Amino acid sequence: MKKHIILSSAVLSLLSACGGGGGSSPDSTKPTDNEPVQIEHLGGGEATVSDVTADAFSEHSDNMDDVDRIQKFNLGNDFFQNPWVAGSASTSSRDGLGGVFNNNACQDCHIRDGRGHAPNISAAEDGSDFSSILFRAARANISSEDESLMLQSLQANVPDSSVGGQLQQDAIANVTAEASLGVSYLSSEVEFEDGFSVELRKPVWELTSNYAEQGYDFDTDTVFSARVAPQMIGLGLLALISEVDLLQNEDIEDSNNDGISGKANVVWSVANQNVTIGRFGWKAGQPSLVEQSAGAFVNDMGLTNQLHQQGNCMPHQADCLSAENGNGDSVSDYDYEVSDTILSAIGFYSSHLAVPERRDAYGAQVQRGKTLFNDAGCTGCHTAQHITEFSDDHPELSEQTIFPYTDMLLHDMGQALADFDINNTPAADSVLVEFLANSHEWRTPPLWGLGLVKTVDPEATFLHDGRALTIMEAVLWHGGEAETAKQNVLLFDADQRADILAFLNDL
Repeated sequence: MKKHIILSSAVLSLLSACGGGGGSSPDSTKPTDNEPVQIEHLGGGEATVSDVTADAFSEHSDNMDDVDRIQKFNLGNDFFQNPWVAGSASTSSRDGLGGVFNNNACQDCHIRDGRGHAPNISAAEDGSDFSSILFRAARANISSEDESLMLQSLQANVPDSSVGGQLQQDAIANVTAEASLGVSYLSSEVEFEDGFSVELRKPVWELTSNYAEQGYDFDTDTVFSARVAPQMIGLGLLALISEVDLLQNEDIEDSNNDGISGKANVVWSVANQNVTIGRFGWKAGQPSLVEQSAGAFVNDMGLTNQLHQQGNCMPHQADCLSAENGNGDSVSDYDYEVSDTILSAIGFYSSHLAVPERRDAYGAQVQRGKTLFNDAGCTGCHTAQHITEFSDDHPELSEQTIFPYTDMLLHDMGQALADFDINNTPAADSVLVEFLANSHEWRTPPLWGLGLVKTVDPEATFLHDGRALTIMEAVLWHGGEAETAKQNVLLFDADQRADILAFLNDL
């Protein structure tokens, strides 16, 4: 790993050289003359909204009052919600859904702008509900010992020769979907010191290449990474946390001996044609929201755009390659399917989905839970507070004190949560899955909005692959750098469990 650290630092050194609701505070939070101003209930700063309904994740920044900017947000919302269709002469702005895809609308994965879910056997007996989860595929022949080659290749991973870098389980008419998917679950129990037990479920994925009979089965060294769609709130605020602030939390050598050694991912920016810090996605593989959106358009829906002007069909997928392309905007001079106007609007929309206000941030039980969260060591990764930089493009999000509870860094979460091979065997931690993120590493997800996840979508599940049905289950799956924190939680009695859940549900 020391070689990895030196390279990452060298790369960074080289780079440096070369909708809206009311966000008013409850009266109970107003300070007296002798009390400090309390702001943590406004997790997204002045952009925070007050909404506890199923629409809690769908409001724009509360401090946005410019009519033109609200209209751009609404345009992005429209294209985020509504489905795309296959190439058609009659539909010019939403056609070109490409031969193979994962879903045909952003909102169908990010349900009500919230989290997706893993297939739930209790709801779908055949385990076929893969509408808001996808699988990345990466060849294991590039390891952390070869990271210089990875950076030189300027790609996230080495794709599988059958399906590329991502499995598409759906397809338009007369086109063969890339893969057939299924799942079952193995149950186990974790017991607290007082004897209270929690049942955990481990997914056993069933992935089959639909091109195997044509001689294009999955490569024997392919590693798969299950990814449930994450919630969309607060992303523009996270984009404005300075690179300096993010990197100062790195401790790759664990110099303070706390068992936590987060690192930033180093990724290729297609838009800027340079190497930079990754911020978005489960492994921090994307540097910006526009690039995240552009990547999702081409990978999840087969829609070409300015940053990705080639579709997602593999060379051997003749039916996919011959599918009719979209028309794009007939008044503009481009030959890709998502116009620059739409991509910009989607990026703006994604930037300004607001964080909901906390409901009882200063209540006694919530405060006890916060103390337990801190004492257990959870803030070693889930850093509570950041301050955003100034941005001319996003004044509503500028210079805000925010409380996302994330350090935005990659952490080893242990073998139980690792990416896996076709036999569901955890991949070695030497395998790079997405730029410099290995098979055991995941970006710390922000915790704001956690208590409203099930309000927004009752079917939503937790962790990167959706295996956890509850917040406590998610906590108990933590391992690797979070193993000590989890063991501390397992010492909690019934009252302490209630307290920490009260805190987490208030975020």
